[in-house]
Amino acid sequence: MEPKTVLVVTSVASPNAALKELASGCQQHGVEFFVIGDEGSPRQFELEGCRFYDLKEQMELGFAFARQCPARSYARKNIGYLLAMRTGAAVLIETDDDNFPRAEFWAQRHRKQLARLISDTGWVNIYRYFTDAKIWPRGLSLESINSSVPNYDTLITKEVDCPIQQGLTDEDPDVDAIYRLAFPLPQSFRRDRRIALGNNSWSPFNSQNTTWWSDAFPLLYLPAYCSIRVTDIWRGFVAQRIAWTNNWGVLFHGPTIRHDRNKHDLLRDFQEEVPGYLNNKKICAALGALALKSGRDNLNDNLRLCYSELVRMNMIGEAELDLLESWIADIERITRRTNSKAQKNSHDAPR
Repeated sequence: MEPKTVLVVTSVASPNAALKELASGCQQHGVEFFVIGDEGSPRQFELEGCRFYDLKEQMELGFAFARQCPARSYARKNIGYLLAMRTGAAVLIETDDDNFPRAEFWAQRHRKQLARLISDTGWVNIYRYFTDAKIWPRGLSLESINSSVPNYDTLITKEVDCPIQQGLTDEDPDVDAIYRLAFPLPQSFRRDRRIALGNNSWSPFNSQNTTWWSDAFPLLYLPAYCSIRVTDIWRGFVAQRIAWTNNWGVLFHGPTIRHDRNKHDLLRDFQEEVPGYLNNKKICAALGALALKSGRDNLNDNLRLCYSELVRMNMIGEAELDLLESWIADIERITRRTNSKAQKNSHDAPR
């Protein structure tokens, strides 16, 4: 894959079939693969084609975030993102340890996409464009699960700058506990459509099959002081809101992985999703009302404003703001180091 691409997963599992398949594909396609462990990870994790970081190694990386982030948290995946940035990644792919890549997963990704564009529609059940089945993504406002969407054939086709791209997942897609308790699985999706969401259109996206380009890397931040079942969803809402300030679209495309879901307690999932069921719509309304600034240089300040609003609304614990500052400080150190190295290389180049 070109340009430099890094794959990031967080896992407490021993090398399983999905991780082995991901590692093999990374070796074949020149992708660096980071697995971020946590409490409960195996003492020995040996998998060719993958670099595993246990808690002790994470603490020695020099990241303020790694030292401050609580253990047993999906937000420790942020450490993998920081590692990818420090190694000079231009493209970052994230997935989970129960996803199996298809051949298309390894195709070269392109930031600018010719896609059908949706703007100024409010909530969108993006799954409706990829299947006729009654299904909705985890994180969709419950008030919107039966709402219609603009007809696909009426949407304009346009080249859209999409530094955040969400691939769908076949067989056991990312749906909420209500869906899993009430409707049948497996479900699969068509592969021939690309939908870009623009300004004032909301659809949740997750961390199962998502590609990020370096301009949007600060928006990768997963909050720690909230339920694990909403952390990537709320991260996605913040990222969408900030993307609007730069005229970036968020692309949704057909499935390039299949999900063989790890064992879950669905009632526990339901309980942990309740904050989202009750508040996703309010959160997006509040984020949409914020006065954010345009430009890549304002991403960090926009993150501060968005997460301060979520703390003010009592959606996320106040400790999140200090953790976010550590994330921002780590990125700024990486950026300074990268710029310093680039300047040195420029001065050392033959003339």
